[in-house]
Amino acid sequence: MEDFGLFQTMFSARALRRFRADPVPNELISRILEAAIQAPSGGNAQSWLFVVIRDEEQRRKVAAIYAKASKVVRYFYSKRERPSHMNEKQYERFWASGVYLHEHMDEAPVLLLACLKIAGNPPLEVPPECEEVKPESLIAQAERTRCGSIYPAVQNIILACRALGLGTVITTNHVLYEDEIRKVIGLPANVQTYALMPIGFPRDNFGPVRRKPLSEVALLDRWDNLWTS
Repeated sequence: MEDFGLFQTMFSARALRRFRADPVPNELISRILEAAIQAPSGGNAQSWLFVVIRDEEQRRKVAAIYAKASKVVRYFYSKRERPSHMNEKQYERFWASGVYLHEHMDEAPVLLLACLKIAGNPPLEVPPECEEVKPESLIAQAERTRCGSIYPAVQNIILACRALGLGTVITTNHVLYEDEIRKVIGLPANVQTYALMPIGFPRDNFGPVRRKPLSEVALLDRWDNLWTS
């Protein structure tokens, strides 16, 4: 897959949730992790940490926690209306795929946990000339910086998997029981988890992905001015 173009990769890297049992070679996982750490991070801190979970028993333990959290998430999803850009058949397929992963996460030969080492709580003091900045805004800014320091790496993982013929999907349900995940893995208190990603050779086909048109999601200069190409 070395000649796979960047845009071809992005346009076909759909979320995949069913995997073959074939083992994923270590060298491929290393290439995926190398791609992950090429991403930017806030302050160039590179405080990320990636836990590769291969052991069958460890995968079962993590998958059980994920399944428990997913029952909660399914309840909230069931209260939502179907997205307008999906027809009934597409939504049913999407729902069935999600529920399958909720109950079969351990079938993926590799689980990858994307984490950040947290330096401490955000400062709540600002320069006197900026006293209008509220403490809750400082906290929100710090959390967005953390997300911006790990999710670009997660996207690189998704693209690297696609380029290597592997499937994956970003999931976050486990965060509802993060302390249990932390106990299974042995993570210290200053490490937060941001994504749990199953990785393997997919049973389903790759893309193309389906997305809303730019006319619905892009603006020029102002809220009431739509982007036109």
